[in-house]
Amino acid sequence: MQLLGIIRLTFLLSTNPFPQHILYHKLQRGHCLPSITPSMTSHETPNLLHAAKEWARLDPNPETSSYVNNLVARVEGEGGDDIASRELDSLFASERIQFGTAGLRGPMLPGPSGMNDLVVIQSAQGLARYILGTNRGNPNLRAVVGHDHRSSSKFNRSISSKKFAMYTKLVFEHAGIKCTLLDGYVATPILSYAVKYLDAAVGIMVTASHNPSQDNGYKIYWNDGCQIRSPMDAGIANEIGKEANLLPWIDYGKQLQLQKLKVESDDECFGLSDPFQTKCIEDAYFQSIIASGVVTGMNDATHGIISQPKFAYTAMHGVGSPYARRSFQVFNLPPFLAVPSQEQPDPDFPTVSFPNPEEKGALDIAMAFSSENKCDILLANDPDADRLGVAEFDKKSGEWTVFAGDQIGTLLGHWLWEMIGKTSDQPVAMCASTVSSKMLATMGQMEGFHFEETLTGFKWIGSRLLTLQNQGFRVLFGYEEAIGYSCGGIIPDKDGISALGVIATMASWLYSRGETLSSHLQKLHDKYGEFCCNNGYYRCNDPAIVSGILKQMRKGGVYFDRVGAYDVDSIRDLGSPGYDSTTKDKVPTLPTSASSPMITFRFVNGCVAQFRASGTEPKFKYYIELRGKPGEKRSDVERRLSEMSRIILEELLRPAENGLLLPSNL
Repeated sequence: MQLLGIIRLTFLLSTNPFPQHILYHKLQRGHCLPSITPSMTSHETPNLLHAAKEWARLDPNPETSSYVNNLVARVEGEGGDDIASRELDSLFASERIQFGTAGLRGPMLPGPSGMNDLVVIQSAQGLARYILGTNRGNPNLRAVVGHDHRSSSKFNRSISSKKFAMYTKLVFEHAGIKCTLLDGYVATPILSYAVKYLDAAVGIMVTASHNPSQDNGYKIYWNDGCQIRSPMDAGIANEIGKEANLLPWIDYGKQLQLQKLKVESDDECFGLSDPFQTKCIEDAYFQSIIASGVVTGMNDATHGIISQPKFAYTAMHGVGSPYARRSFQVFNLPPFLAVPSQEQPDPDFPTVSFPNPEEKGALDIAMAFSSENKCDILLANDPDADRLGVAEFDKKSGEWTVFAGDQIGTLLGHWLWEMIGKTSDQPVAMCASTVSSKMLATMGQMEGFHFEETLTGFKWIGSRLLTLQNQGFRVLFGYEEAIGYSCGGIIPDKDGISALGVIATMASWLYSRGETLSSHLQKLHDKYGEFCCNNGYYRCNDPAIVSGILKQMRKGGVYFDRVGAYDVDSIRDLGSPGYDSTTKDKVPTLPTSASSPMITFRFVNGCVAQFRASGTEPKFKYYIELRGKPGEKRSDVERRLSEMSRIILEELLRPAENGLLLPSNL
């Protein structure tokens, strides 16, 4: 309350229509303040300047605090400074970074719209209050925190995942919640596993996953090891926005320095992390891979192998390499060749601007290394190792095939069914997101295992897998087309570490029998049908444009019954209030959401086209799939899909008119 009193007594200017504490808290709660422009009057400019000064005063980071104060001084100096004014506008005149089901994700910058020490402290305080409020009477609450290697070169590495994690621990322990800080850089699947292992109420993973180097993130896992879902995100966001949680409860910067003085060693986390507990968790995680049955099945399948493919691996400058090596050991596979220029964690990601195996060109360096070393298969984790990319060298053509997420999902799902599911005493269940290929669903119909479709995002897949597990199913597999896979029910989240071992063992089994991943995939298409996908995205930085496109698709609730020459068979709209033309009451069976709408067009010829905005990036995504007719060649299906996609995207999205940019045009 003393700090709040200071804010209320500061900057009460007669020329300012709002006291500074109101301006500051309006800004912190997400309200925009007027931009500073040369034409501003003398009493308009102080609004944002004073809020910036107050933010800098509360910021425990000397680098970012000084940076903001320097901008303010340049603006207030004689003659002003337009460059500093514009930068201050970008930092303080925009809305506060939004907390959602993905937690927080944004650029490492000062101010309420960026990822920085003060924003993380405020968010941790709100989260701690939410945990206490939803677990009343529990004196043994525990949290667990992990982090990757990200840090900002612009601010001399003073903004970093490690520091965010340390501040989170300090906040939780000040709130009376025990908190385990995992030691060193950890992969996201380890954090998900740690939540259940420690019986924690919540887990926090500090990572921006596959985002560019300037970004960071704050990802929340609930007590079941699954990502938070609605309405938890709204409850946490509400707590963060409360005035008492926007003000630091203590001087965390001073607290961190005092902790540093207590530790005589060179421990980078100042004694706050727990190396022993971290090792126990990692050991237990790899033991759980064995206990899940997938390794036993693999060993039976690969018994007697004489020859194996040669593997290469890239961590894409992330944290995955030691986990990938151990995964190969657990699956009894020979060591892979690591791409040396991308093996070690590097927060600048110097060889790849978008460290996502899905991005065009992201695997070019790794494939070149693999070719030089005559490797057959390239495996790639994204920087936090929760995703898996796979590429295979075709010796006949001399080219690499980069498998799409749906293709990897089909291979993994079928392999797990053949090796484990067929002989299971329990009924087997698998899941995939609604935007993923329908091939796994067809496989389930033909083979007899239970399949369910979920909303997009692994929070929904993981949650459904847990429910099915509690209902008595043997949960073998869940996946999303964005190269996220959960094998064997090890964790209710995507896991690039265990999936890497499974796909590598599968490849070894196939190669020993004269097959490849590509040839085996074609056999699966021959059996279950040709499913051809055209998935992609346009970049769009204006959410209003995306909303306008979706509104146009709805046509006031009438919707399109024909796109070009193609008749629409049914429509599902998962926006609010929702609509599904196939249900009796026209209400979708999947949950609806105004904040993350998705519209699906099912055409008479079997094509399915789905559209949604990304929850973490400025992307408008599309997923178009066409199942071939019986006996139809794949090349003919691909040709028909290409033509349909062109017409659908042009008529429904109008890219040129709406300023949508393809990745190749960026």
